[in-house]
Amino acid sequence: MPNIPSSIRDNFYRGKVGDFLYSTITPSSRLSIVSAYFTIYAYESLKEKLEQIDKLRFLFGDPRFVETFKPNNSNSLAFSIQDEGLKLDSQLQQSIIARHCSDWIKEKVEIRSIIEQNLMHGKMYHIFHDGIEDAIIGSSNFTVNGLGLGSDNQNNLELNLVVDSNRDRQDLKAWFDEIWDDSTLVEDVKPLVLEYLQKLYNDNSPEFIYFKTLYHLFESYLADQFDDGLGSIKRQIVDTQIWQKLFPFQKDGVKGAINKILAYNGCILADSVGLGKTFEGLAIIKYFELRNDRVLVLCPKKLRENWTVYQAQNNSELNTFLQDRFNYTVLSHTDLSREGGFAGDIDLSLINWGNYDLVVIDESHNFRNNTPGVKDEDGNIIRYSRYQRLMADIIKAGVKTKVLLLSATPVNNSLKDLRNQISIITEESDNVFLESLGISSIKDTLAAAQRTFTEWARQNHDHNTKDLVAKFSPSFFKLLDSLTIARSRKHIQRYYKEDIALLGGFPVRNKPIAIYSNIDLRDEFPTYDTLNDQIAQYRLSLFNPSSYLRPEFQNLYNKDLMPNFNQEQRERYLIGMMKVNFLKRLESSVYSFNETLKRTIAKIDDLITRLKEFENYQQTSAVVDFDEVKIEDPEDEDLQNRFLVGKKLVFRLEHLRVDEWLLDLKKDRDQLHFLQAVANEVTVARDAKLKELKRLITQKVLHPTTNKAGQLNKKLLVFTAFADTADYLFKSLKDWAQNDLGIHLALVTGGAMQNKTTFGRSDFNNILINFSPVAKERKKMRTMPQEGEIDLLIATDCISEGQNLQDCDWLINYDIHWNPVKVIQRFGRIDRIGSTNHEVQLVNFWPTQDLDKYIDLKNRVEARMALVDISATNEDNLLNPDEIQELVAEDLKYRDKQLKRLREEVLDLEDFNESVSLTDFTLEDFRAELLRYIQQNKQALENAPTGLHGLVPTDPEHPIIKPGVLFCLKQKLSTTRAETVNPLKEYFLVYVQNDGTVRLNFTQPKQILEIYQFLCVGKQVPVEALCSLFNQETQNGADLHIYTQLLQSTVRAIESSFTRRMIQIIQTDRNAQLLDLAHQITDTTDFELITWLIIKDEEHAVRD
Repeated sequence: MPNIPSSIRDNFYRGKVGDFLYSTITPSSRLSIVSAYFTIYAYESLKEKLEQIDKLRFLFGDPRFVETFKPNNSNSLAFSIQDEGLKLDSQLQQSIIARHCSDWIKEKVEIRSIIEQNLMHGKMYHIFHDGIEDAIIGSSNFTVNGLGLGSDNQNNLELNLVVDSNRDRQDLKAWFDEIWDDSTLVEDVKPLVLEYLQKLYNDNSPEFIYFKTLYHLFESYLADQFDDGLGSIKRQIVDTQIWQKLFPFQKDGVKGAINKILAYNGCILADSVGLGKTFEGLAIIKYFELRNDRVLVLCPKKLRENWTVYQAQNNSELNTFLQDRFNYTVLSHTDLSREGGFAGDIDLSLINWGNYDLVVIDESHNFRNNTPGVKDEDGNIIRYSRYQRLMADIIKAGVKTKVLLLSATPVNNSLKDLRNQISIITEESDNVFLESLGISSIKDTLAAAQRTFTEWARQNHDHNTKDLVAKFSPSFFKLLDSLTIARSRKHIQRYYKEDIALLGGFPVRNKPIAIYSNIDLRDEFPTYDTLNDQIAQYRLSLFNPSSYLRPEFQNLYNKDLMPNFNQEQRERYLIGMMKVNFLKRLESSVYSFNETLKRTIAKIDDLITRLKEFENYQQTSAVVDFDEVKIEDPEDEDLQNRFLVGKKLVFRLEHLRVDEWLLDLKKDRDQLHFLQAVANEVTVARDAKLKELKRLITQKVLHPTTNKAGQLNKKLLVFTAFADTADYLFKSLKDWAQNDLGIHLALVTGGAMQNKTTFGRSDFNNILINFSPVAKERKKMRTMPQEGEIDLLIATDCISEGQNLQDCDWLINYDIHWNPVKVIQRFGRIDRIGSTNHEVQLVNFWPTQDLDKYIDLKNRVEARMALVDISATNEDNLLNPDEIQELVAEDLKYRDKQLKRLREEVLDLEDFNESVSLTDFTLEDFRAELLRYIQQNKQALENAPTGLHGLVPTDPEHPIIKPGVLFCLKQKLSTTRAETVNPLKEYFLVYVQNDGTVRLNFTQPKQILEIYQFLCVGKQVPVEALCSLFNQETQNGADLHIYTQLLQSTVRAIESSFTRRMIQIIQTDRNAQLLDLAHQITDTTDFELITWLIIKDEEHAVRD
């Protein structure tokens, strides 16, 4: 529509203010302007005219100066040097524009500002030239859109009036002069404006650009922070002994976990082995105790003393945090299945389960299966499972309960592991995060993620998760980022370099020593491989009553115990597991193998006696309870749990072919008895493996290492999976070690056997303190011996987690655990930050050199076990059984590659992850890094404008990072529900290479930030050579067409990926809703340029 003749200038139908100024400003004009805003882009639009004026007096109508983000600041600032609504590519030019504008202001402009806020609201433009005056007043600020100089659909609709009376123009001029000269009303701010402009065109250090980017990405997080993330009790918590004991990375983890617990009711703390989760957990507990919250700690029974030692009620000198007066309650996981009895001095029948404000679950992966309780043959629950008791009586009953889950391995074979642990936090509410995180269904989010992972696993046998992360939905990323803290050793070394160096770093890992020992010095006992083949043929009918059912009664017993799982399958899997148990025992020691055979034969003998009695008397009431056939093996908790899967089942003997069963039982007994007799002949004197262990011990004691303090170190830590093996080793080595080597030794088994020692008291904590007196700070304990110590400790996995034993530098796995994660967890007892040792040595006893055969057996059984694990719930499964088996098979193949690698190198825990690693989905490292930086640089970040750029060189050691640009953009329009597509909501991070290839899109924020961090942190001054090269190539920023093209490629990639992800989410999430057009990314979407980091090869300039 053509302009309507009028004195009004509205930037639409009645003319534009910019056109009025353009036509009235002439060479040598003198301008007087009142505006709340002054932007460099408005200057650039009128530059041709403004450069020719004689003088400009600019009066800011409000004292507030630069528009910056300030958390919790409700006073939005009144003006900005930059411009809203500017085209994105124009923002690349701000450096050169700012430089020109600064030069012009220095020469021709005076700038003052009203002192009092909200005193002046009007806008005025007065032009004097050759005795002629022009003026316009109204609402337009000195911005591109305020003057009507932007694109038509972005200009502001304003109300301004051209002043056409000479008298009125003179009055305006006099009024302006009067205000301008009143020092009680105005002050000079020209130096401040020039200082701000200088920030726009000065070269910036890469590190500042990195933290400026984080400052914007985490603006909502910063808004929620106060007092360094510790709230009103900061002073109290930082004065505690536990807080002062923490390393910097542990303090950051504690603060992050506390904030997640307060925001989302819970947190999964999944730091890797050896990073001190127990101490972090104690600090979190202390925080909530200072708020007068009641705290319950649930831990595996074998780890109970790790927690009880710090309870104030024990008033023990072994408690290094006695002054903190910890008041939490400690119960074992197994206590949840008990209706009565005592746990320590706690009467379980009287405990008020629903009265805890915080529950801390150590080794929370033990709750990954939502297994129902034990049922009778009619389907009635006889006993609640641990999970059921936890949910019904603690989480959902009584007071609102917050949750802290501690586990280095919260995910095993399936993301359902994670779902059940998250359900503890959410009280099993599926949509609890709808408002806070925009996640409509946790179940569907994890189900979609599982399908994504399954499809990826089929196509990627090398398990490179970098590509996988981008395939997951933003909701999955947001869920894990909001609920988890997960740092690996590599993360700590990367993000806390200076702190780690001050603490002495991690010890050097020597190449593992692999030992392949015979069993019998006389070579009369069968080899491991021979027994493997032999045991595989055993029927083990003791565990297979259903195969002897008479045909007419089979339907009574072989009903599904649960979805996809019946009694026949249950027995078949358990037989496989028992065969594996024999081999595990043999792998541990011939003594342990012998003891297991004895127990099994005793069970067979008992059943044979009962069956013969039935044959003789034909009692119709005679039954055999399937639960009674299990081998009493308290050390193998996993095996015991599998006997509990499904309903309780009792077989009536009259329904069985007892005569056939008796024949098979006798055959089994004869086979096992023969093996047991042969094993019984392998005495201590004939034990080849024990002899090899003695050789290693002798070598270490007679040729000790030297630690950093210059002291000789004779210490060895020997791990075995079974208490009977551990007890056998202690008895066999005790006199020899004391008399021949002159060292003390001890045994700890977590309650399966009595602890023993040749030095000091034999209770659990005394033994560990005397074995590792420096790490355990024995010198502070008045009643503990200060001279002498234990040099040889034999232990089960009761100390494979939660213990710092870094005085020791040699660890021997007397049996290699079938789950290689356990090997790393064991090694984490001595491979720790701040170790007093230069190096640490891992020694592994392997059962056979033919690992392929060994692994094949293990995999067949473990695949079945995984199917039982995942099937054994009443819930719907994320996958069908065939998919589960396929997935497990692929996971096991991958894990076995890592097991073989253990012969040559020590791996980190994340190298063993068969599924997804939580470290790939949490941005907590960057938040913590920003919080540390902001303590000294908050003002600089607040005052710095957006659109800043920096330059960094490529790194020849990381050729994958090629020259290009890392762009950080912000979507300007409404971002409601944007987190359903973009994990960073309105912010988009993209890495585009110089050829226009988008290497990493906004779907991979962590990977981009890792590149940012790697390239920038530590570079605290601009890279002058690159800045000079950049200025030369771009004519000091005047010619940025190359970077404009890269920016356009970036925006196109964002639009394309946004659309694809939106379609993908609609297809995979039944609750997903299509974003309306206003919230989608299209070619018309407006972005703001937050920062851009140019990665440049110093030897080559960017070419067209």
